[in-house]
Amino acid sequence: MSSSGTGKVGPANRFGWDYRAMAQKLGNPGYPIIDAHTHIHGERACRLYDEARKLFGVTRTYTMTQLPLAQPVADALGDSIRFIAIPTWGHPDKAAAHRGQYLKDIETFHAKFGARMMKIWASPRLRDIVPGGATDLADIDSPIRREHCKLAMSLGMMFMVHVADPDTWFSTKYRDGSTYGTKAHQYVGLRRMLDEFPRPWIAAHMGGWPEDLGFLDSMLTAHPNLHLDTSATKWIVRELSKHPREQVREFFVKWRGRVLFGTDLVVMEDQLSPTKGGMSPMGDLASSPEEAFDLYCSRHWALRAMFETDYHAESPIADPDLKMVEPTKYDAMSAPMIRGLSLDAQTLKELYNGAATRLIEAWWAGGK
Repeated sequence: MSSSGTGKVGPANRFGWDYRAMAQKLGNPGYPIIDAHTHIHGERACRLYDEARKLFGVTRTYTMTQLPLAQPVADALGDSIRFIAIPTWGHPDKAAAHRGQYLKDIETFHAKFGARMMKIWASPRLRDIVPGGATDLADIDSPIRREHCKLAMSLGMMFMVHVADPDTWFSTKYRDGSTYGTKAHQYVGLRRMLDEFPRPWIAAHMGGWPEDLGFLDSMLTAHPNLHLDTSATKWIVRELSKHPREQVREFFVKWRGRVLFGTDLVVMEDQLSPTKGGMSPMGDLASSPEEAFDLYCSRHWALRAMFETDYHAESPIADPDLKMVEPTKYDAMSAPMIRGLSLDAQTLKELYNGAATRLIEAWWAGGK
């Protein structure tokens, strides 16, 4: 499957760009880009994703694909795709999926797909997903989480973690602190786990707090086994672009080798047609192969443009968080500014390739 893109205005393409032409303008960075954080599903959709990622220089993708849906992705993309163990979100018993069933899934991911990393998803939103409020899962260092990590340790795995969520969510969706806790509380247990399980950890989405680079600096200083990825494109470009440009540049230079490139793209068959299977709300992000192609290209373009260029204008991607926080000021197609960082060549190479090669590529190869 291939697509030329829509060239039409939509949430992933507010300016009606030809993303193929935009990829050519960025050019080849001169080395393969490794995407450390995606969610790739669907035999047809993953082939379209493959076309889009190659336009932007990505040759290796690490994916969190639900276990029952992983084999078609493996068949289509071969060794260019590698699997990170996650719970089976589509399992009818949500309580089991995130508890005992996840132990079985970790073992299967390792045995069948060679997974050498597992993920802890510790978003406060888990309280709304798992019946009963997920009280034994709410804290990242709860007993069942420790069981998951002990099993992963025994299988030679490293760790990825989703901890906290955007500040925009804590001011709206998570306003009830008695239910969801504070954002700072999410990191108390993470610090314990970083010490208790002395393997490499990747904290997704710039550690869950791109709004506070000082805090991230303190976490990286205190925990040498902690790394970050840049996934969750809309969130990351919005918040990093709010900081003074030189502050962000200094952060990436200082922590060169500890920050990995990631898009957090969610790819699925539902995005290829107006008919939805109900697998995830992410299926609503596109309704045709052309729209899906723009979706997949948009995340690569936004991150690469921010890191590599001096682009200083609105993002081509609509960001619903703006309307969620200020509904009278923004609408569904509003977008934040992107402030290009023009990172130096050495920092870019570490971000796109070097850090991931030494960390996860070496771990997969048994070099640790």
